[in-house]
Amino acid sequence: MATGSNMLTNMSVKPGEGIGNAGMLMPKLQFRFRVIFAGFGALGADQTDLTKQVIDCSRPNVSFAEIPIQIYNSTIKLAGKHTWTDMTCNVRDDSSGKVSTLVGNQLQKQLDFYEMASAASGQDYKFTTTLEILDGGNGTANPTVLETWEMLGCYLKTANYNTLNYGTNEAVTIALTIAYDNAVQVNQAGTATGPVGQIGLQTSRPFGIATAPA
Repeated sequence: MATGSNMLTNMSVKPGEGIGNAGMLMPKLQFRFRVIFAGFGALGADQTDLTKQVIDCSRPNVSFAEIPIQIYNSTIKLAGKHTWTDMTCNVRDDSSGKVSTLVGNQLQKQLDFYEMASAASGQDYKFTTTLEILDGGNGTANPTVLETWEMLGCYLKTANYNTLNYGTNEAVTIALTIAYDNAVQVNQAGTATGPVGQIGLQTSRPFGIATAPA
């Protein structure tokens, strides 16, 4: 008679003939994540308040333009330039005003609305956004990072302060649209300051330096 643990290994799709089942893998869960901002808002500002007030956030989305090459009886399609789709992030506007102040600081860095003066270069206002998917650990058991996305060259494309309404019980929110120049997906051991195992590469490499697969 099969034991309970043996029966559970049969509750999945068999990969193929001659390959045994090993049971289903635990999926990553949408509600276990955190968003970390670096260089956002005023110089030296504490950005952890923004991280704690995040409601939801989109993951990166990339698309490649198509280059059709017309030949004899057919068409060959090649990948052209890639484009990263804007990222959305909704945050709660806390009663202390820390979140709205941080957002205001960032917008003011991009354009001085009082003096009508813009920043001299992108590096004066761009920030980095890190999106981490977690395993659910907390308290004494620190969470394990299952996946990390680094969005580089970020700036606020839109900041929507939304509406106020006497007829609801919802928190006041700010909807942010973040444009960025590049995104890198790394494994759970990767950090922006040390060796990174980028998803898809066969070898580790220093951050920002491309290495051809072996």
